[in-house]
Amino acid sequence: MLLADILASLFPGGHEVIVQGGLASGRGTLPSGSQLAVIGVDGRLPVGIDEAARLARHVLDVTTSGSNDPILVLVDSDSQRMSKRDEMLGLSEYLAHLAKCLIHADAHGHPTIGLLYGHTAAGAFIATALATRVLLALPGAEPAVMDLPSMSRVTKLPIEVLQEKAKSTPVFAPGLDNLAQTGGVAAVLDPTRSLADQLEAVLTTVAGTGLQADTRDQLGKQRQGRPKAADIAERVRELALASV
Repeated sequence: MLLADILASLFPGGHEVIVQGGLASGRGTLPSGSQLAVIGVDGRLPVGIDEAARLARHVLDVTTSGSNDPILVLVDSDSQRMSKRDEMLGLSEYLAHLAKCLIHADAHGHPTIGLLYGHTAAGAFIATALATRVLLALPGAEPAVMDLPSMSRVTKLPIEVLQEKAKSTPVFAPGLDNLAQTGGVAAVLDPTRSLADQLEAVLTTVAGTGLQADTRDQLGKQRQGRPKAADIAERVRELALASV
């Protein structure tokens, strides 16, 4: 599904989202009248320091606007831009800054919703889609925190070993189905139905959960993709509270 089609389905009454240099920004109004701020990456653009800084600037503009508008983050990116210039100028810090801006916005009254509609990987994926409170996806999206060849180089394990582990352990495997099973993706939307209606249902749910309600570990437990994460997190919380 192309970005233009996604925006048309989200905002049938029109929108003010523009795409420049592969980065989307602007605003849209849902059929209910709810206003959304929109940022995003299009055309499988790699995210370097310039892109991360521009996206972070848009997020900060929303947080200082005086509104309480949710922020929709649309993602079809490559990985982070692995150039000497970007690395020497501190790419990891720029990506971390973008992620922290999204988390800050969510914690201060601007619920963040990610929508994967294409490819995304590695640092760009973490700093955009995974930094939102709720991550949605469209069928055909291709997320990968790390692909198996890269994982093989880092872990020094043969790729055949990782391929075998990926069959039974979703955290070892890229792809939309695996990310959904681990709880990283909350829901896969139906492109044959109004995306606006589906997004409004998600926003209603988010509004009812309060600020900073992160249920990814619980979803991973329910879906048997990360069966231990929720219990470990709860145990750590109990121990922390007991020591106060």
